[in-house]
Amino acid sequence: MTTSTPATTATTATTPTPATTATTATTDVPSEADWDQAPSLLDGAESLELTPAICNLRYWLNAVPHGTLRGNVLGHAANVRPLDVVRVPGPLNSALTQELAYRSVAEEKATRAIGYLTALAPDNDSMEFYATQLIDEARHAMVFRSHLLELGVPQDELFATVGRLAATDQEQILVPLENLGLRVLRDERDFIGGVLVLTVLVEGVLAPAAELSERKWRVFDPAAADIERGAGIDEIRHLTVGSAIVRDHLRENPQDKERLLELIQEGYALWDKLPTTQQLMRREELFQQGVERHGDLLGDYEIWPGRRLADTTAQERLETGHEWAARMQRTRLAYMGLEEAV
Repeated sequence: MTTSTPATTATTATTPTPATTATTATTDVPSEADWDQAPSLLDGAESLELTPAICNLRYWLNAVPHGTLRGNVLGHAANVRPLDVVRVPGPLNSALTQELAYRSVAEEKATRAIGYLTALAPDNDSMEFYATQLIDEARHAMVFRSHLLELGVPQDELFATVGRLAATDQEQILVPLENLGLRVLRDERDFIGGVLVLTVLVEGVLAPAAELSERKWRVFDPAAADIERGAGIDEIRHLTVGSAIVRDHLRENPQDKERLLELIQEGYALWDKLPTTQQLMRREELFQQGVERHGDLLGDYEIWPGRRLADTTAQERLETGHEWAARMQRTRLAYMGLEEAV
């Protein structure tokens, strides 16, 4: 997979302060699922080790409603709102509405695909885990879509607006990825191949962009940033458990390694053909126009340590996101025993 050289070396992941006012954590909520204690998506996905036996249905019923959501069904507290500069027509509104529509459709497609993983799961813990991930992804689709209402989209035009804003990216990016996943899961009924596609080729590539989004929108739209924060906590679990499933499968079935490496290479070749860089740059350029108009609102807020968001460029943010993605891919593939894919 092609990545660009980062424009800055200050890319250590940190967790920006969430805007949501949270209550005291329940003592038995695991720290990686707790709103206040969970690491950033990048740090958590790179360092934590979770398995289906740990993250079963009992775990989810305690951790997510009590530790991550805490009653905030739409992903943020009711008093956390976007600034007016995001709600009115302009480059910030365009950048965020395009992003939310795309993310909503992507999460909906993931939800439907995970139904096959749930059906194909070889044991109860894996079945329960993917049943909870299915709910997580459906919730993500709902909260991304619902936030468009707070940005001025009328309720009766919501689904039509999502379809219009995401139409080109859906056809050019999401449908090809969906077709790969459906071939492996629906047609070939390959559970471990489906886990690999989802963990490495979908979430493993897209997660760093979500981390960047949380940081970008923290000042302009703290509600959107909180939505990303909650989704990111879920994604830590999805990435780490999926990686553990592949690792354990290869330990028991080392003869499957070549087949899985070929599947990764096929997926990377597909990614290289997709216009994802153009899509991300289009949104970053809109965001940059917003920074140039409203940079005074950002003050000294740092998007990563030592780098003020107001001083960054569209190219720099894009390249940094690519570097985060490459770094996380290297870490997770080595953990799974598939480091040759890098």
